[in-house]
Amino acid sequence: MSFRDFIDHLRASDRLVEVTDPVSKVFEAPRIAKRSNGPVFFHDIDGQKAIMNLLGSRDELADMFGVPKDGIIQRLSEVRPDGEVKIVDSSPTQEVVTEDVDLTKLPLMTHFEKDGGPYITAGVVVSEYDGMMNASIHRLMVAGKDKLAARLVPPRHTFVLHKKASENNEPLPVAIVLGADPAITFASTTRVPAGKEFEYAAALRGAPVELFECENGVKVPHSEIILEGYIDPVERVDEGPFVDITGTYDLVRKEPVIRITKIMHRRDPIYHGILPAGPEHLLMMGVPYEPKIYNAVSEVTTVKNVVLTEGGCCYLHAVVQIEKQTEGDAKNAIMAAFAAHTSLKHVVIVDEDIDIFDMQDVEFAIATRVKGDSDMMIIPNVRGSSLDPRGAPDGTTTKVGIDATKVLAEKENFERAKMPE
Repeated sequence: MSFRDFIDHLRASDRLVEVTDPVSKVFEAPRIAKRSNGPVFFHDIDGQKAIMNLLGSRDELADMFGVPKDGIIQRLSEVRPDGEVKIVDSSPTQEVVTEDVDLTKLPLMTHFEKDGGPYITAGVVVSEYDGMMNASIHRLMVAGKDKLAARLVPPRHTFVLHKKASENNEPLPVAIVLGADPAITFASTTRVPAGKEFEYAAALRGAPVELFECENGVKVPHSEIILEGYIDPVERVDEGPFVDITGTYDLVRKEPVIRITKIMHRRDPIYHGILPAGPEHLLMMGVPYEPKIYNAVSEVTTVKNVVLTEGGCCYLHAVVQIEKQTEGDAKNAIMAAFAAHTSLKHVVIVDEDIDIFDMQDVEFAIATRVKGDSDMMIIPNVRGSSLDPRGAPDGTTTKVGIDATKVLAEKENFERAKMPE
């Protein structure tokens, strides 16, 4: 399903909020998106089209994967990065090509009052160097008419490729993809083997992914907009402040500069923006870790489902549903979850009768099935998330696992009352 096909599907299913009045890319469009519970299509952001909250709920994710909402984790845990990728000669993305680069003409948004500048937030940065390829989303701050500051997190693949190129005093060729098939954008956020993002996307969508080659040699999928350029081996500028998933400002750092040499786009392109700390940001950060936790817990007990909760920023808190076989299964599940997602801070293990998507039900399990002195694991001084405002300066934190499952020997004590039919 192409980017435009998916938008048409949202429109046909009456889940698309359409804003036809002119709005500004500075604060106004992000403010409208923040107040909406679903995808928002802007027909006139300074004369151009844009969409936000495209994958802003599990309903949209389920639609994209063609599964019910509670089947997302099962689908993701089964998919392997072995889909077909085809190289083609041309693309509708090349309908308009310009080397007179002016990023200010695009609807790049300024989201919050202390932002370091306008940001590209849904840009899939595709890089190639020395026979290696990577596709991943990086936040990109406008640093000039043809310059972007790229937050490259060590030791992720774009950081590694840029480091290798810089050691040879060479620029790293990149292409920034905006408005691709949503399955491709999602695949770029996953933790798959190096260079397998497009194969994973093809497996997710059940159809080949077509790539075409940019002038700098980087191969990219069909999309609404492509920004072609190079990451400078030496130049760095201040990047930030930027609001990250916790809704708090991240640090200002010296980050590498991308020089954009060419812009390609479809006629009347649709820009894709992700609201920082908004629902799409949270889901795109968190959901790719859920199958990792699911598969890790399945090695120690029978796992039924996993969710990284919105209240936990879809990153720091998890609820894991298991079919408990023996005492100790829940504690093994806790340790497996922390090992699978090292940024995880708190995890709750529940039984099959608890709806993990209903936080009231999860709280019920904690209230009625947890005994603090025996059902809580507290693990101090371990590596946590750099995004946790409460983490120590050296990156360590304290993790807590809660066994909110029934005691098997006392199972009758936990039977929930049912109304007669």
